Amino acid sequence: MPLDPLSQVPFNGEAPLAALRSPVTPLESLYVRSNFPEPRLDPQAWRLEIGGAVETPRRWSLDELQALGSTLERTVTLECAGNGRSFIEPPVSGTPWTLGATGTAVFTGVPLAQVLARSGVGADVVEWCFTGADVGEAGPWGTVPFQRSLPAEAVTPGPDGPLLAWALNGRPLTLRHGAPVRLVVPGWYAVASVKWLVGVEALTEPFQGRFQTDRYLYVRDGAVLGPVTRMKVRALVLDPAEGDPVPEGDSLAASGIAWSGAAPVTEVAVSVDGGTTWTPAQVEPPRERWTAQRWSWTGPAPEGPTPSVVARATDAFGAVQPLETWTNDLGYGNNEVHRVGLSPLLQPAEPSS
Repeated sequence: MPLDPLSQVPFNGEAPLAALRSPVTPLESLYVRSNFPEPRLDPQAWRLEIGGAVETPRRWSLDELQALGSTLERTVTLECAGNGRSFIEPPVSGTPWTLGATGTAVFTGVPLAQVLARSGVGADVVEWCFTGADVGEAGPWGTVPFQRSLPAEAVTPGPDGPLLAWALNGRPLTLRHGAPVRLVVPGWYAVASVKWLVGVEALTEPFQGRFQTDRYLYVRDGAVLGPVTRMKVRALVLDPAEGDPVPEGDSLAASGIAWSGAAPVTEVAVSVDGGTTWTPAQVEPPRERWTAQRWSWTGPAPEGPTPSVVARATDAFGAVQPLETWTNDLGYGNNEVHRVGLSPLLQPAEPSS
């Protein structure tokens, strides 16, 4: 299924929700988020610069990364921090994502921590700054590259740590998804997974770049509430779809996916009366630690003139999706419950006399 385009330069497109029914999102349906136009990099000439507060700065080629002998595959669900922005009222600026700015993909690469260890990491490093090759105008900031940082403690060597990835769903990364190498940070909103990666810098002070201190913040009424970090808990209803008819009979089968960047999802509850009453769904364990979980539910069919199905997820840390829109100035992290409206059954016409 092709993406629904939201802008062309830079290209941004979201997945039709039906494409998310697959455990791994097909490449042509995996959403694309870019802040600047896509840079075209020659994989053979590409180099990754490791610098800053390290003992031994180093440049890595793609061949050298692939020769490390620690290649792994990791299936990860990614989500744009602006997913759900279009439901915020009054409208806020930014790409008007509905709910398709998410997807699950298989990434192939090497652990970032292993590569950084080859340069020697000083004890005074507090953050790592990641620079993409994409560059553009950013208002008073002038011409800047896309850069984001992670706290040092987020760059762990284990299975939960970031990955330097060069393949996606078994194929080399495409241009739109960050070729030749991108960062993949499991559990974090995908702004952290910098595409077209060309630089990693060890910092002894917090990074103050445009996309760290001016964007990707939770701001309400002008007050900064905190940075965008891990994905909030969310469930999506994938079946039935918006506008499907209420089934004949007394029962309805519903299913979808749920995820959280903090902890596994432990419960999905479903309501067919607008959120007055809830009944639990069956929730499958994740395929891997950082993949969306499947859920399914069978219960009474919704009634009334505006029938709907609502799903609400809870994770192992006790975070629960809000029932209402999470309003903030920049439109990030709106993880309100997903409501799917159905078409009521048409009643048979009364016979004419």
